[in-house]
Amino acid sequence: MKPTATLIAYFHTCHRKLWLHAHEIRMEHTSELVAEGKLIGETSYQRRSEKYTQIELEGVKIDFYDARTRTVHETKRGRAVERAHIAQVQYYLYRLRQHGITDAVGLIEYPDLRKTEHVAALTQEDMCRIQGWEDEVSKIIDLPHCPPIVQKSFCRNCSFHDLCYISEL
Repeated sequence: MKPTATLIAYFHTCHRKLWLHAHEIRMEHTSELVAEGKLIGETSYQRRSEKYTQIELEGVKIDFYDARTRTVHETKRGRAVERAHIAQVQYYLYRLRQHGITDAVGLIEYPDLRKTEHVAALTQEDMCRIQGWEDEVSKIIDLPHCPPIVQKSFCRNCSFHDLCYISEL
């Protein structure tokens, strides 16, 4: 299984969530925060779909790509810039680079924070690191059992919370 951008983001968040999602155990449809994030993405930049192109590359769907400036635009809901968000956009840039677009950059927009995070074009070092992420994601997916619970503060807001902590309810 080729890693997806979602799995790369989950790799940087929670290996358990990554494994569950890869094994088609999905809980995002039950999450109010996920629904809120989709709503923010759909309503914050309504004219974006007129200006930018959607690109699909095996396992990667980039909703808004500006071919003129070679910029991937990603909108995120959140109270902070997260490493997983940056990693997801870097993975988009990685996949674009594999398809000949070597100088693409990213722009992560946080409407609620009124903040924008720039993601630079990838270096050769970045390419090697991201290839390592792919290898690690594949290893986690191939585990015979789900990884253990990590018990972090962000677990409370995770769409998989009830599934992970069902024995404690």
